[in-house]
Amino acid sequence: MLISLEKVEKWYGAFHALKDINLTVRKGEKIVLCGPSGSGKSTLIRCINVLETIESGQITVAGRVLDGSGKAVDAIRREVGMVFQNFNLFPHMTVLQNCALAPMRVRGMGRAEAEALARKYLERVRILDQADKYPAQLSGGQQQRVAIARALCLEPKIMLFDEPTSALDPEMVKEVLDTMISLARDGMTMICVTHEMGFARQVADRVIFMASGEIIEEAEPDIFFTSPKHERTKTFLGEILAHH
Repeated sequence: MLISLEKVEKWYGAFHALKDINLTVRKGEKIVLCGPSGSGKSTLIRCINVLETIESGQITVAGRVLDGSGKAVDAIRREVGMVFQNFNLFPHMTVLQNCALAPMRVRGMGRAEAEALARKYLERVRILDQADKYPAQLSGGQQQRVAIARALCLEPKIMLFDEPTSALDPEMVKEVLDTMISLARDGMTMICVTHEMGFARQVADRVIFMASGEIIEEAEPDIFFTSPKHERTKTFLGEILAHH
């Protein structure tokens, strides 16, 4: 197993954000997490990337237990790429510099090697022609593709996406989803928090529905979308499909 969560509990003060989460992800698997806002989806993937700590239970990523040590955190950050809702690019750096920064800082690469790697992944997300521009000169969809390229520059084993299209204008959503679909087809292990159910149908090996900090239902897309078992899942899908 590339990722495993066992009996994971997470609290924010009195708010019980994750309740007894058990989940395993195999190498190359694509998981889509969906559910109403506040259901714990983003918290779950932030715990995998050690952006949040857990109260109890155990998370193992790429054979390493997240024990809270700095060493474990650094190792995980090298293995796990993360793409956020907001692109988090450095505005004062060009697209190329944004992407070359992590390999230089985290892997100790020289500038020339890091920039060659950055160009490779900018080409991978079909945005190499924008390498010398600054983030503010790009559309939201382009910025998000740069953010994906930047995450890929550490050559991670796992990619986490936290609602990567929710801040985008509708006409830009497709270019980002297409990039994610092509990564999925290349065999990247992915966990995606998203409301894009078309993407889930096309790409996911499993769709996991969360509500109130719990995993309520998980199934292959065919079963999940055609015959969900739980009332909460049915209600959620009804609302999502009504909006689209």
